Amino acid sequence: MNKFGEASSSSILTLLEETAADHCYSINHSLYVLEKQNIGWVLLSGVMEMFQYPKYKEKITIRTWLSSYSTVKGIRENIIYNELGKIIGKAKGLWVFFDIQRRRPIQIFDAIKEKWSFYKEECMNHDITKKIEPVDSINHIKEFNINRFDVDTNQHVNNIRYLQWLMESVSEDIIDNFYLHSIDGRFIAEAQLGDTIMSFTERDIHDNSYIHMIKTKSNNKVCAIAKTLWKKRIK
Repeated sequence: MNKFGEASSSSILTLLEETAADHCYSINHSLYVLEKQNIGWVLLSGVMEMFQYPKYKEKITIRTWLSSYSTVKGIRENIIYNELGKIIGKAKGLWVFFDIQRRRPIQIFDAIKEKWSFYKEECMNHDITKKIEPVDSINHIKEFNINRFDVDTNQHVNNIRYLQWLMESVSEDIIDNFYLHSIDGRFIAEAQLGDTIMSFTERDIHDNSYIHMIKTKSNNKVCAIAKTLWKKRIK
């Protein structure tokens, strides 16, 4: 929870990932079953849009489905409902089926496609493959060391950490007076244990919109780029 008694954006992202993991479990291809075969799902890009964040102890429901597949990728849709059945958020992600040992995509198992099937409806009309241009100038910078707890079963930094690092480079004025309405992100390169990363934030051309970039300090490698939109908090 944040200081306003609402679920944080990283908590919502965690619940979305848990829902995806549960979808894997429901067809007997859980993350741990896949891990034994040195296989996992890796997020390449995604967007999350929140109209309202749930309060402490509020019950929510997340519905998820696959809207399309390619040979090695699938697009996952999500809708978040409050306990009254009202839609309070949506999310879409492009996931790749990944050989953890060889560090490259592999073909999605036919059994997974058959059991999950797909439903063509999209939760939002948003292109999550469109390039986000990196920042040229920088207002806020933060540095972080990558520790063991930042790394997931795919042996790289979990995408939720990127959101947390991004939030740390946003000014206190924004955090105190606005809430994160949407985040649109692209994962470009892996960050791994032992790296030091730098989180950059710069104002976009639109009001209350920002561009973010995360790079490794040692070789200046861009790992992720995102765009956020913030809305005024009603007090």
